[in-house]
Amino acid sequence: QVQWVESGGGLVQPGGSLRLSCVTSERILDDNAMAWYRQTPGKEHELVAGITISGSTAVVDSVKGRFTISRDNAKKTLYLQMIGLKPEDSAVYYCNKLLGPSDWGQGTQVTVSS
Repeated sequence: QVQWVESGGGLVQPGGSLRLSCVTSERILDDNAMAWYRQTPGKEHELVAGITISGSTAVVDSVKGRFTISRDNAKKTLYLQMIGLKPEDSAVYYCNKLLGPSDWGQGTQVTVSS
């Protein structure tokens, strides 16, 4: 079972920034396209950003120009840099495989509020 340890969330004001980190327990970053997801109460996990093995990235339209995904395979860590945060970005953020996500971690809570 893969383990994901997400961190970096918190309470920020609108327009603020956060950098999320996700450390895996295995060399999964080497062999998989990865992604960040978010979830609000009563809803399914929503894909936010993805990164391929080769490093190509994409984000959903709602966060384009504000969120950046990156990876450091040597550190087994996935990152999500978030700027210009909006109240609608508030959610629990998770990392997982881009294809066939499973074994969700505990996530990290992001709350954007004044």
